[in-house]
Amino acid sequence: MTFYERYCLPRLLDFACGVRPVRRQRDKIVPLARGEVLEVGIGTGLNLPHYRAEQIERIWGLDPATQMNRTTRKRLAGTGLDLELMTLSAEQIPVEDDRFDTVVLTYTLCSIPDPVAALREMKRTLRPGGRLLFCEHGLAPEPSVARWQRRLTPAWRRIAGDCHMDRDVPALLDAAGFSVDDLQQGYIPGPRVLTYNYWGEAV
Repeated sequence: MTFYERYCLPRLLDFACGVRPVRRQRDKIVPLARGEVLEVGIGTGLNLPHYRAEQIERIWGLDPATQMNRTTRKRLAGTGLDLELMTLSAEQIPVEDDRFDTVVLTYTLCSIPDPVAALREMKRTLRPGGRLLFCEHGLAPEPSVARWQRRLTPAWRRIAGDCHMDRDVPALLDAAGFSVDDLQQGYIPGPRVLTYNYWGEAV
C-alpha cells in the first residue's frame, strides 16, 4: 500500500463523500434500514449518523480498507449502534445464506472490482423479504456526459480508489438478479460526470 493510499486517499474520500448533497442522498436511503444490516463499503462510517438506532439490531460493516477503521469507530461513538467490522471485499461474504434483513450500499459499487459478483453475494445473504437499499453514482443518460465519463474513468480510477464514473447501476442490479421496486435517478449538485445518482430499493 502506498503512502497516498494509506494516508491521503481516506481523507480525500471522506471529504468528497461527506459533502452536503451526498449527505442528503444518504438520508433518503439509510434511515429505511431495519433489523440485521449488512453495510457494504462502510468506509469511514459516513452512514452511521443516518441510521435510526431503534430500528437496528446490529450492523455488519464490510470494507477491505483497514486504514479507514479508526475513523469509523470514532463516528460510531454516541450513535447507540452495535457494529461489527469485517475487513473483506464484497465478492465473497463469509456468512450463511438468508442472514440479513437489509443490505445498505452507498457510493461503493463504483469501486468494487467485480460488481455483479458482489451484488450476487448481497442477494444471497438477504433473507426472504429482505431489501437492498442503494444510492450510487454512475452512467449518465446524456450521451455527451457519458462519453466524458468513459474518457475520464481510466485516469480517475488511479487517484480515486478505483472509482468508475461510468457504471450502469440498473444494468448491474438486473444482471445480479435483483428486482428494483423503487428506482429514482437524477443529478445532484457538482460536476456532471460524477453526480448522476441512482437510488432506491431492490429485492
